[in-house]
Amino acid sequence: MELLSVWNTTFIGLVVTAIALLIHWVKNKRRVNYPPGPFPLPLVGNIFLLDFNNFPETLSKLRKQYGDVFSLQIFQENAVVLNGYNAIKEGLVVKSEDTADRPSIPMFEHQGLHNGIAFTRYGQHWKEQRRFALSTLKNFGMGKRSIEEYVREEAGYLCSAFQAEEGRPFDPFMVINNAVSNVICSIIFGERFDYNDPSYQKMICLLREMFELAAEPITQFYKVFPWLMKMPGPHQKLFRIQRTYLDFLREIIQKHRETWDPAVTRDFIDAYFEEMEKTKDDPSSSFSEKTLHIIMADLFIAGTDTTSNTLRWSLLMMLLHPHIQKKVHEEIDRVIGRDKLPTIEDRGNMPFTNAVVHEVQRYGNILPMALLHMTYRDTNIQGFDIPKGTTIIPNLTSVLKDETIWKKPYQFYPEHFLDAEGKFVKKEAFIPFSAGRRICVGEQLARMDLFIFFTSLLQRFEFHIPDDQPHPRDDPLFTFNFSPRPFQVCAQVR
Repeated sequence: MELLSVWNTTFIGLVVTAIALLIHWVKNKRRVNYPPGPFPLPLVGNIFLLDFNNFPETLSKLRKQYGDVFSLQIFQENAVVLNGYNAIKEGLVVKSEDTADRPSIPMFEHQGLHNGIAFTRYGQHWKEQRRFALSTLKNFGMGKRSIEEYVREEAGYLCSAFQAEEGRPFDPFMVINNAVSNVICSIIFGERFDYNDPSYQKMICLLREMFELAAEPITQFYKVFPWLMKMPGPHQKLFRIQRTYLDFLREIIQKHRETWDPAVTRDFIDAYFEEMEKTKDDPSSSFSEKTLHIIMADLFIAGTDTTSNTLRWSLLMMLLHPHIQKKVHEEIDRVIGRDKLPTIEDRGNMPFTNAVVHEVQRYGNILPMALLHMTYRDTNIQGFDIPKGTTIIPNLTSVLKDETIWKKPYQFYPEHFLDAEGKFVKKEAFIPFSAGRRICVGEQLARMDLFIFFTSLLQRFEFHIPDDQPHPRDDPLFTFNFSPRPFQVCAQVR
């Protein structure tokens, strides 16, 4: 009897498994005109095909097999990958509202970080907050003289920090992060920090650690098994860091509230207080201190890591290509000289330096997959039907390293942005800030930061590889972004 019972249990188990597999097969077979892709396994989907240590490389390999628009299943999440400029332009620009949503990220939602701008679902809340952020940053001089003065002032502090090293080898990571973050500080709460300020250093370190932990592959499991977030594990460290970071920002908001004068707008926080006051009687308004709190976090995260990474790429490229560094020096000396501080207006007279900055962004490819999108409604891209709620992965690497667009896609080659006469030419396929409705809200500020910081550093210094150091590598580290491997530099005053 016991043997018979075991056989019955085994038989029932096999039947249930067979039915589950059949249902899974039928569900995936039934989709008509859906993008092609590898057939997913039950429960886990295609995760065994994906290298989470170099996800962009996996996408490039799958593109060769399945084409410019292909599908994946990551656990139970359906995703479609867009490759090449035409597919990405159609998906993010032509069909911009169709793909304007964001997929769920439980690791951020757990702390309320999905109620700002960057990770917020598409709808009235997002529209109001993004519109306010863009207009306020513009009013504070985003792309105008007042913000430029903040950037130029911070570039001076950055150069002083480099000069204090007196030509000795040092890792530029922290000081560049300090400078870039200080620009955001000046805009959001009207003051900058000394680079040695303990609380400021803590905030910078928290930002970096939070970004790295959130990009760990294990975070994918929490989308399928959210109850795991209540269990012990690495995510608990991330949550502690998030709480500490948010507490830091909350204290700043509270101090502003205590000193706020409606007659004077000192910074972004004051402007937000004014908007809260205007809309306080509107029950549908999304303006609140809670939302302000998350938007501040968004602006710091988005505005610090990407720009500081790009600046480190620019220094690394100058180390590895001294002949290009020499040409930048020559153009700076000819157009600006050694004494006048660089301005954004100088950019129009400096085609080679401008080309170098653009080529750093193309070659560095900081956000190879941008931030993930999700279809807001059923849509059709490149002839394929994609249902509402599908995650969209824009493979920006497939555009920024496209062999049909760039002469030397895998080399650092500033001539990509110069015509035969040496004049600057910006190509339509240059999309490091993504494209469409979800294009980076701080794009103009980032462009200004990159040009003025880079030009100021090259005006003041000549950069060398330290004599006792190995030749630095230019292959990137991948978390969710591409960043340079740690390297040291010698900054010699010119």
